[in-house]
Amino acid sequence: MTTDAPAAPVRLLVIDDDPLVRAGLALMLGGAEDIVIVGEGADGGEAAALVDRLRPDVVLMDIRMPVMDGLSATELLRGRPDAPEIIVLTTFHADEQVLRAIRAGAAGFVLKDTPPAQIVESVRRVAAGDPVLSPAVTRQLMARAAGGGRDDKADRAERARERVALLADREREVAVAVGQGRSNAEIAATLYLSVATVKTQVSRVLAKFGFNNRVQIALLVHDAGLLDDETGSSRP
Repeated sequence: MTTDAPAAPVRLLVIDDDPLVRAGLALMLGGAEDIVIVGEGADGGEAAALVDRLRPDVVLMDIRMPVMDGLSATELLRGRPDAPEIIVLTTFHADEQVLRAIRAGAAGFVLKDTPPAQIVESVRRVAAGDPVLSPAVTRQLMARAAGGGRDDKADRAERARERVALLADREREVAVAVGQGRSNAEIAATLYLSVATVKTQVSRVLAKFGFNNRVQIALLVHDAGLLDDETGSSRP
């Protein structure tokens, strides 16, 4: 009789220019048996070399650093093959810079004053492929993304609708449910699918548009007006 081998711990890289913040993160994350901090960096300019050398699963990235900020580092890392997942650290709930990080492919963000247990859980969730943005925070970011003049909104909506039109019916239903902030399990229960099928559909949507994460799907269906369209959304 064989037993499953225990899962390998999540390999975490911490990049923050404040040594006290790095020490605090190391203290709170070091007690988690399923997370190992493989290294630390003090600037976004160090990120690429550290990722190449240490091969982390997740990078916890400060958004504001003096030489290369976390946004530029996130864009650089997420544009590479086999990129690690990235969580940005910020002091703002709904910042334009956070939105830029999400569009670049960050898996979400955590506030620096987030309780330690929630930061640990965020790292676990991102390593498992789930974003760390709550529906409320996603709505804030989408509202910020919807800013701009009327012409800008109209152009963005038209482009989003053209892209959504490329989706198969089931892909569209799953994409709308993602935009509603539902987990894979919730989508599966709502649409009468298996969780594995939901994951497959989400992966297809991501691949079809070259997206990196579910938040980008949420922004797309938001821009297309599907979250306010009862004919386009699944029943609660």
